[in-house]
Amino acid sequence: MSERVVDARGSFCPGPLMELISNMKMMSVGDTLELLSTDAGSAADVPEWIKKVGHEMLDTEQDGEGTWHIRVRKAK
Repeated sequence: MSERVVDARGSFCPGPLMELISNMKMMSVGDTLELLSTDAGSAADVPEWIKKVGHEMLDTEQDGEGTWHIRVRKAK
């Protein structure tokens, strides 16, 4: 299993979500991805997409610099 970090800071909706989707397609089941995003919409859009497609949401937090750290595990 591997972990991938996708830096989508400075990108606006739907950019961060599109980067997440394209990277998830290249990953294996069980791999994790951390999306870095400065777009506040990502905190709502990504969990909604994850629930819709059946992957596992691991964690969502915003650091002191305004960057969202969203961790996801590929489930299928």
